[in-house]
Amino acid sequence: MKKRFSGPQIVAKLRQSDVLIGQGKTVPEVCKEIEISQQTYYRWRQKYGGMSPDMIKQLKAVQKENAQLRKLVADQALDISILKVAAEGNF
Repeated sequence: MKKRFSGPQIVAKLRQSDVLIGQGKTVPEVCKEIEISQQTYYRWRQKYGGMSPDMIKQLKAVQKENAQLRKLVADQALDISILKVAAEGNF
């Protein structure tokens, strides 16, 4: 069964894991307690390591804006390509 966690939930689980590790538990024990795999733990740690929930919201907003800009650039490149082909046909 696959579970999906939101950004703030991930940050909360990582903070909980930090507390448990600080209490002397090992990473496998912590992962079992917060109900994720070790691979997920390390992937989350790499991606969301020092982030706060506000930073995650900002990251998502920037990623969304970046996707919109990429689409805009792709559309403009297509328009330019079409205009070049049309201009070559007239001469």
